[in-house]
Amino acid sequence: MGQPRIQDTMSMTAPLATATTIRATALAVVRWFDSSRGYVAAARESLPDRIDWARILPFVLMHLVCLGVFWTGVSRIAALVALIAYLVRMFAITGFYHRYFSHRSFKTSRASQFIFGLLGASAVQRGPVWWAAHHRHHHANSDNHEDLHSPSQHGFIRAHMGWFLTVRGFEPDLRLARDWMKFPELRWLDRFDILVPIALAAVMFGLGAVLARVAPALKTSASQMLIWGFFISTVLCWHATYTINSLSHVFGRQRYRTGDTSRNNWLLALLTMGEGWHNNHHYYPNAARQGFYWWEWDVTYYGLKVMSWLGLIWDLKTVPIPVRDNPARRLR
Repeated sequence: MGQPRIQDTMSMTAPLATATTIRATALAVVRWFDSSRGYVAAARESLPDRIDWARILPFVLMHLVCLGVFWTGVSRIAALVALIAYLVRMFAITGFYHRYFSHRSFKTSRASQFIFGLLGASAVQRGPVWWAAHHRHHHANSDNHEDLHSPSQHGFIRAHMGWFLTVRGFEPDLRLARDWMKFPELRWLDRFDILVPIALAAVMFGLGAVLARVAPALKTSASQMLIWGFFISTVLCWHATYTINSLSHVFGRQRYRTGDTSRNNWLLALLTMGEGWHNNHHYYPNAARQGFYWWEWDVTYYGLKVMSWLGLIWDLKTVPIPVRDNPARRLR
């Protein structure tokens, strides 16, 4: 038999290439709903350090949808709901994703940790196990080349948001969060975390529709409440959180020698409910309170303190005064 003609070879490879593209696209979509369907069991270090377009396109679209405000307008009730959604989810991220899941700076019940894991997932910052694994990796490698979001090592944009939009950066080292892997409900939440913000978006849309019908004087609508209550509040919560990786390692003052570029920044502390006291935090990461002195406002800690009075959490860790005031570790 003779060799196949070039045209025949091309006609055979074209369908194969199309099928491969379709499978890759389908897998990318599935990964958004089921994060376990990812890059098999490859070591994170072996994954390509390139932009994952299956993640960056939805990320960009979340920002673009916010422009819908020019069509929906704004109402007092929509702005108020957006503010409440921002504060509740920011508290879930700072108080639980960060201070509880990442640093175990207090104790709580299994039910409470799941509830606040749900609230944290609604901020569209993945699940609590994913978040804790990445954050622990940051502390173990702060401002060296392995630190995925170090502005001094990888530049400001990469530190702010580019790191989790890459194939390698997105994949966590779950060995760093073995303590949480024993809870099947947290593993489930990590696997299907995108379902939580989808549910929140549906609730916001429904709330706007109900208010438009029963209280037209509020001058809101389903689309307006969706834009403000979900999209705008989510994007604001995103970038406020990201500033702790980027701006808090560039702008501010260093009180302690920590071996990295972490800084205290009062403005970021206001935006993030206390996370801006970042040099304090890197000096003593296990403290539930990051504003070490009374004048360093730490709204997250105040909320945790109230929860402790109500018996919802307990054993809040604070920085010991001799450690806090140790002159050998202070720069000023």
